[in-house]
Amino acid sequence: MDTVNGTTSNSGHSKWHNIQHKKGLVDAARSGLFTKLAREITMAAKLGDKNPDNNPRLRLAILQARKNSMPNDNIKRAIEKASGANTDNFVAVRYEGYGPNAVPVIVEALTDNPRRTVPEIRNIFAKNGGNMGEEGSVVFMFSHVGQIMYPASVGKTEDEMMELVMEVDADNLESSEEGFIITTKTDNFMNIQKALADKLGEPENAEITWVPNMPVDLDDEAYAKLEKLVDALDDNDDVQKVFTAAA
Repeated sequence: MDTVNGTTSNSGHSKWHNIQHKKGLVDAARSGLFTKLAREITMAAKLGDKNPDNNPRLRLAILQARKNSMPNDNIKRAIEKASGANTDNFVAVRYEGYGPNAVPVIVEALTDNPRRTVPEIRNIFAKNGGNMGEEGSVVFMFSHVGQIMYPASVGKTEDEMMELVMEVDADNLESSEEGFIITTKTDNFMNIQKALADKLGEPENAEITWVPNMPVDLDDEAYAKLEKLVDALDDNDDVQKVFTAAA
């Protein structure tokens, strides 16, 4: 198991900052965020057990909803909607491409009409200095993993966190002044997240994500251009998450 100190790119954008910034982008449009969160809850409940104890995808969707202050009534309605006869048939799709300065980008979406969504996403890429690629064009540059974040205020030293990470059999720990990022395999992400929550309380953030294998350093101007693309993609109703290879 490796312990890696949190690194900061030349433009001063730490990994912690990037993850928190991505969260901030969607927080700024809360009504749209609630719609996206509800869609993921409904989809998870429709595809699996309605009981989150027996459905890891639903547990994660509910965790994300609660972390973003989604009311419990909204969560309950989203689960109940999965049993409705008129439930929209959303499908999970992934789009890949390059942003400004050829930065690899992955877009995850839930759509009831891929024929509508594909040209919309392609147009967003084109209008913001990028281009959408074919399936598989950039995904090989990322690792699909679980990430669990705890702030420095959790009150543990790096050694103490490493001990816990080894105890729950996570893959990696990165530390910085802001806090700790714990990386797991996707198949045991929920078990590790629960084990850590039992010992440390709920994390600052926990999600299944795409982590770049070779992060790209950007200066402030290039980073701003990439942010503009991410903003535009997030504004699309079908887009759930956007991942980039920016450091």
